[in-house]
Amino acid sequence: MVAGTVGIIGIGNLGSAMAGNLVAGGFRVIGLDIDPGRLRAFAQVGGEPAASPAEVVARADEVILCLPSADALRRVISGEGGLVTAGRPGVVLIETSTLPVPVKEEARRAAGAVGMDMLDCPISGTGAMARRRDIAVYASGPEALIERCRPIFAAIARAAHRVGDFGAGTRLKLISNLLVSVHTAAAAEALTLAACSGLDPAAVLPLLCDGSGTSRMLEVRGPMMAADHFPGDSSTVDVLFKDVELILGLAADVNCPIPLMATTATMLSAARGQQLGSSDPAVLARVLGRLAGLQPPADETA
Repeated sequence: MVAGTVGIIGIGNLGSAMAGNLVAGGFRVIGLDIDPGRLRAFAQVGGEPAASPAEVVARADEVILCLPSADALRRVISGEGGLVTAGRPGVVLIETSTLPVPVKEEARRAAGAVGMDMLDCPISGTGAMARRRDIAVYASGPEALIERCRPIFAAIARAAHRVGDFGAGTRLKLISNLLVSVHTAAAAEALTLAACSGLDPAAVLPLLCDGSGTSRMLEVRGPMMAADHFPGDSSTVDVLFKDVELILGLAADVNCPIPLMATTATMLSAARGQQLGSSDPAVLARVLGRLAGLQPPADETA
């Protein structure tokens, strides 16, 4: 039995995980991505590829947007074959990207001009966590629209919270990613200190995870740090750094000091300077290891 039809635009690491879980949950899923390879993989798990945003919205009343940039959102909304060209009253756009609130407000106004509604619903979690349905949705916007989308959220996430009016979801996501960033840096620092102290990071990792100092990032990224292996198939330094810039901007706007985040931003910048931007943020352990003399300099490692 089909649970309903959902559109999804943007089927990269996070979007493909959500699409797969929607298909597994009994939904008919209409999807679009600019990468033909992603569309082929989407079709292989039971999705139905579309040729344009207009086609997606013509076939689905709820459409998830999972996009990498403000320009991508603008093209999807108002570009050639964009959502507004086939938009109609009653459609709900579920905007899950991590983008500035004014950019989302601009998109919401454009969608509203043709009768579509938009929710601001960023996702807390990595692509790998999304594949396990171990993510949280920070939904913001009218309560009735969020309730309408509850079956969709239940198919893709372990939790979905209404956090306030439109835009509150993005602000909460940025605060969440402050913790993600700082906890990743703290995990890297702890395991680097373990190595410098003559302890085996792989051996001490489960002990640290069993103690009071554990964190989700130590548990998720600690194994990569211990193995010195940082595949960027779930998240990358470059993706997180984009969010970090938004976090620093939010803090500046509200005059809130965030010294730990500022320090972590410097560490992420160092990783990018060492050509590690496409690696998982767990690679901060390698950056610190080099500073501690545990690893060869950047130009001597792959």
